[in-house]
Amino acid sequence: MQSNNKIGFWTLTSLVIGSQIGSGIFLLPANLSVFGAIGLTSWFITATGAILLATVFAKLSARIPKTGGPHTFIQTAFNPTLGFFAAWTYWTISWLSTPMVLISVVGYLTPLFGNTDPIINLMLEILILLSITVLNLSGIKSAGLIEFFLTILKLLPLIIVPCAGLFFMHPEHFVPFNPTPHSTLSVLNAAALLTLWGFIGMESATTPAESVINPKKTIPKAIIIGTLVVAIVYVFCNFVIMGVVPPDVLAHSKAPFADAAQRIFGGSWYLIISVAASVVCLGTLNAWILTSGQIALGAAYDGHLPKLFTIKNKQGAPKWAITISSLGIIPILIVTLQQDLIAQVNQLIDVSVTAFLFIYVLSVFSFLRLFWRDPITHKIDHVSVLIGIGALFFCGWALFSSGITMVFMALMITLAGVPIYWWKKKARSRFKYFLLEK
Repeated sequence: MQSNNKIGFWTLTSLVIGSQIGSGIFLLPANLSVFGAIGLTSWFITATGAILLATVFAKLSARIPKTGGPHTFIQTAFNPTLGFFAAWTYWTISWLSTPMVLISVVGYLTPLFGNTDPIINLMLEILILLSITVLNLSGIKSAGLIEFFLTILKLLPLIIVPCAGLFFMHPEHFVPFNPTPHSTLSVLNAAALLTLWGFIGMESATTPAESVINPKKTIPKAIIIGTLVVAIVYVFCNFVIMGVVPPDVLAHSKAPFADAAQRIFGGSWYLIISVAASVVCLGTLNAWILTSGQIALGAAYDGHLPKLFTIKNKQGAPKWAITISSLGIIPILIVTLQQDLIAQVNQLIDVSVTAFLFIYVLSVFSFLRLFWRDPITHKIDHVSVLIGIGALFFCGWALFSSGITMVFMALMITLAGVPIYWWKKKARSRFKYFLLEK
């Protein structure tokens, strides 16, 4: 499956799945329950949009198989300046959005050990973070292999529980279609913004291009198939949970999957679901630490980050790119010790998701520019243009649903890179040793 410390199709596909399926699979059914059957409809819409975006990234990675991910496409289509801000934004949000995943790993284990002191939880979170960081420092092949097995472990309960739940469903749980006093369109916008969160990370397979066997073929296949699997899992799980758990109970549930399992199997299944949820989040954590390191590595290759980030250890892992990305998570974990600041941290995660949409929009524009005319026939590639327009419409709708405040706050993450950009321009001429020249 793999050779020469490179990863193949199955491992890369597990990275795509692992990046997308996180704690949201266990929380979103409750959040969406207030929207009734519209919440389920939103999954179909966002799944369609996600598959369009996955197709965009698949085609881009086949044409430009470079380490780093989206910024390489944006830079090729436009210019290095836009490439820098895309790389900065993508790298920053890749680790800004990771702490809550790590907190969830420990949080889901609470039913097994009981409530513990916040300091002990923090120590466990840091210990898990360091362990996954060390794993990634052992090389992408080792980290990828673990991700593959974690993905298998996470998919098992996500398939078994819903399949069993098909025999315990109640059609009346889906009536009325819109239980809210708001218009169908406004409710659909709100619901779709939530469900979109579940698909963030579909582009992760584009980041480790140089470490992938036959990247021009492997990456596109992994992105498309991985996203299709994620879409099926999300829609199927939410459909069954909504059908099994009464809407009024689901709306106030803190563990929808556990409540569904309790009604299906009885006994202490909530404990097994807690462990499964922890494994799901652990896989997501591993996927994003791997991705963050590869983003920084690719950005350094293109001169957007210091040359330090290109240094690899004996296992071929970008040691400083991975280490620095992981260290950035610890201060946010410390902040969450104060309960009154957790809401602000959650808002930071929401802002990060909106910032992901910036990257997606720029990637789609890059796609349209690069695929407007077929490079061989010099004729307009109508299929690619239609895919790009559909993906662009979807991203625009998602940004509109986010609201102007969230968009403005997400823009602040991008603008935070301005000092780094100007320092880089000056440092390039003064300290060539510290920056990788093209």
